Amino acid sequence: MEEISRGWEAICGKSSEQPCLLLFAFGFMTRVALRAEKMNHHPEWFNVYNKVRITLITHDVGGLTKKDIKLAQFIDRAAASV
Repeated sequence: MEEISRGWEAICGKSSEQPCLLLFAFGFMTRVALRAEKMNHHPEWFNVYNKVRITLITHDVGGLTKKDIKLAQFIDRAAASV
C-alpha cells in the first residue's frame, strides 16, 4: 500500500486520524468533506471542539481500498496546511 503519515493507525481493518487542529477543525472538516463528496466516499466522523476523528473504510468491500488511502493522503495534506 502507498504510504500515509504516522498519524494513522489501523484498527480492525479501518484507518483513523486524530489531528489536533485547535480552532480550525470545522474548516478542515469542510475541506475534507468536499473532497470526499467528489470521490463519492463517505468517511465516518467524530468531532469535539478541536479534535477530529475520521474513520475510513470502503463499506461495500468491508475493508480498506486504494480509495481510502487516497483520501487519507489528502487528509494528511489538509491537516498539514492548517
